[in-house]
Amino acid sequence: MMLARLNSATSRNSLYNWLSITHAGIYLILTFILLGSGRFPAYFLSNQYFFVDSLGAYEVLISSTIFVLAALYARGYVDGLLHHGEIDAGEIQLFYIALNSLFVTVVYAFFSNNMALFWILLEITTLLSAILIVTLNAKENITAALKYLFTASTAMLFSIIGLIILFAITKGANGGSGTLNWNLLMEQANGLSPSLLTLAFILIFIGFAAKAGIVPFHTWLPQAHAKAPSVISVLLSAVLLNIGIYGILRMYAVVHQTSAVHSISVLLIAFGILSIEIAAFSMLPRSNIKKLIAFSSIEHMGFILVGIGIGTPLAIFWVMFHTLAHALVKTLLFFSAGILHQQYRGNKFEKMEDALLLQPLASWGFIIGSLAVIGTPLFPIFLSKLFILEQLGSYSLPLLFLVLALFLLVAAAFATILIRTFSQKNGHEKIVRYKASWSMKLSMTLVLAAILTLGVYFPSGLSDILNSIVANLGFRG
Repeated sequence: MMLARLNSATSRNSLYNWLSITHAGIYLILTFILLGSGRFPAYFLSNQYFFVDSLGAYEVLISSTIFVLAALYARGYVDGLLHHGEIDAGEIQLFYIALNSLFVTVVYAFFSNNMALFWILLEITTLLSAILIVTLNAKENITAALKYLFTASTAMLFSIIGLIILFAITKGANGGSGTLNWNLLMEQANGLSPSLLTLAFILIFIGFAAKAGIVPFHTWLPQAHAKAPSVISVLLSAVLLNIGIYGILRMYAVVHQTSAVHSISVLLIAFGILSIEIAAFSMLPRSNIKKLIAFSSIEHMGFILVGIGIGTPLAIFWVMFHTLAHALVKTLLFFSAGILHQQYRGNKFEKMEDALLLQPLASWGFIIGSLAVIGTPLFPIFLSKLFILEQLGSYSLPLLFLVLALFLLVAAAFATILIRTFSQKNGHEKIVRYKASWSMKLSMTLVLAAILTLGVYFPSGLSDILNSIVANLGFRG
């Protein structure tokens, strides 16, 4: 009876999985077509609440790519969870419904032209993410999901107050008709009160920063990423954090046209460096590899925030590239961690004996991902780090030296984990090897190939997209 139920669940997982891959794949193909056409911006509905521009299409391209890879990986990963009893057969349908609903919500969030609508979609992503976190049969996952819901939703209350203030000042500037549409805010920025705009930005920033895992609104992130299924950790780190950054960048583009830009730039750089610092010191004592990766996400979101705060066209160009590079590298790291978790039934490095022998692909994926995430040359993050740091040096040499020192701590944390994990040998008992499925291996191979390619080759088409984003956001030298 148990075997029959397991076989039935495995069959349903296969069906839902192919549907999910197809779903994300269609969006990926359509986004490529959109970016190739270059017909931006395109508005939808009479109130123009939805639109497609180069920034939104670029973010959807990243998200679609990650969702395709995650869905492919999930085919074998969920089967493993079923066989180990970590997920109930009855939860499979809910898992895939929430997964695909999350993807659609993310797409519409990036294509929303109205900030109030964007806020609503962000709240929906929080709810769907929490559902995906609790699909595993573990009480700790419920705690992690509730912490995520409480922290993110509480912070988002500040954002709605900021949106009300922003609507009020646009109403005053327009003589009666307020707006929260991105395109109209960009057009009317010069007529807005700098002091009230600064207040609105700070309140909006609190909610968006919580979604992006920026310190001190980051407390939900390490536990949620560590407890969630690895395939969901990928989405949390490589996609959902980008939504918060996206909102901050859009709002900063409005502020950048006003005299309030100087104080806001200082604010962003300060919170960015604080995030790097807290993450760096938190990573050193980690023994849980997924928590290490989670704190690394906080570090990278902080670094992206620093780049936005610098606000030069070159900094914004490399911020957008860093968004792509970070998404790919974190996908590789969490995919590797997922296989290692299945092998050792945990995320603590102390258990991972003979990892290179038992799981060579996952082990080398984790090693290469670790080298890539700290900005080692010949990996894509090296390029974005180099140019953003060069811009930071032009802004402030003391801050540059501080960030470089913090990056050394981050590198030390990853080096410690790598040495301690992959130098462990098992000399007393035979460990049964976990057989990773073809879909898990294929998804890892694809993302690894993308990382290695971007590290040594910068496509001209990608450069055109990034330059278009910088110009459309109004960042000029």
